[in-house]
Amino acid sequence: MKVLNIHKREINQPIEELAKLLSTLSTENDMLFANEKWFSMKLDKGLQVGSKGGHGPIRYFVTEYLPGQSVTFQFDMTGFDGFHRFDLKPITMDKTELSHTIDMRTTGKTSLRWAIVIRWLHDAVVEDSFDKVENHFTKNKVNTPWSLWVRILRKTMSRKQKQRTT
Repeated sequence: MKVLNIHKREINQPIEELAKLLSTLSTENDMLFANEKWFSMKLDKGLQVGSKGGHGPIRYFVTEYLPGQSVTFQFDMTGFDGFHRFDLKPITMDKTELSHTIDMRTTGKTSLRWAIVIRWLHDAVVEDSFDKVENHFTKNKVNTPWSLWVRILRKTMSRKQKQRTT
């Protein structure tokens, strides 16, 4: 199955300010990825080409990093053939577009998992991450609500994790 999933948000800040946040990705002080609500993004060598890691069960490695502009991750999992990427694009001197793109093909059972589970969780984590970036710069805090399906999936996953640890 062909998957093209794109999220975009305009942030009322110059690109240089968002570039600072992008550079913290996968660090202990990650200012981009919504690790307060989701699995943290971890990379074995930090934010550099060749670094391997992921978040939760999703595995990937860095194929391109253009500081202040973008970072691209190649999926490193059976059933996922493609990449995901964060991009910064100036709109004006004081406004920047933050985007996240998944461009991949899924195969086998992964296509079904994407359609039923992963896509919904992915969309929520990206919007939570965009909220985190926007909230870094504003007093009026943004909180994109999770869909009912995301809340059900998270509750189900939480129960399964508790059962494994007891």
